[in-house]
Amino acid sequence: MPLFPKPFLVGAVLSAGLAGPALGACRDVSHLGQDYIACTVDPADNDIRLYNKDQAGVPFRSFRALSLELRHRDEYMLFAMNGGMYHDDLSPVGLHIEEGREQAPLNTNTGWGNFHLLPNGVFYVDGGKAGVMSADAYRAANIRPRFATQSGPMLVIDGELHPRFLPDSTSLKTRNGVGVTAAGEVVFVVSKRPVRFHDFATLFRDELDCPNALFLDGTISSLYAPDINRHDRLFPMGPMIAVVGKFPR
Repeated sequence: MPLFPKPFLVGAVLSAGLAGPALGACRDVSHLGQDYIACTVDPADNDIRLYNKDQAGVPFRSFRALSLELRHRDEYMLFAMNGGMYHDDLSPVGLHIEEGREQAPLNTNTGWGNFHLLPNGVFYVDGGKAGVMSADAYRAANIRPRFATQSGPMLVIDGELHPRFLPDSTSLKTRNGVGVTAAGEVVFVVSKRPVRFHDFATLFRDELDCPNALFLDGTISSLYAPDINRHDRLFPMGPMIAVVGKFPR
């Protein structure tokens, strides 16, 4: 179901000025002995955006800072998650698009670390639809979305796991990622404890019906989900993905 269905959204805003609990939006999921939080958003009914810097060109760093700026625009944040890897100055490592403007280009360079564990990929939103695809496929498709972020590695690629993932890997980290279901809904997931890439990927493919899914980051994985009273504040963040609503006039 949508994270914030339209009738509920309006009622919550009118009654309290803020988003109230969205029943069934975020839920606990167990897979291969590990626990996760999965939050589902319908892009046809919800405004999913990407953010990195405020109007002064300063990185937001936190959900709170982003929320405060949105309030100055008569908007508010219903849900958010860290949205891709970033440099020490909190600028995006790869593609970053806000309101159709490319603020950082697609990065297909080779290198060290998870981002360069190819194929990496792109999560994008445009026209009430969302998608996840490998960076090479994104470039070939010549897409010009409203919002996009690049991270890596891809977790699931057209129903297949990333070829480098090992079912017995000893690399365990808290991880978060995003997938798009066969029905077109967006599923954001964060692990409750450290997990391996292989198990995280099979969660998206086998439990959440996502033929394509993208790793967003590990260790710093952060979630803002008021329907489950979650507001992480432990780490400064670069790109953030947020579901945004407008206060009624």
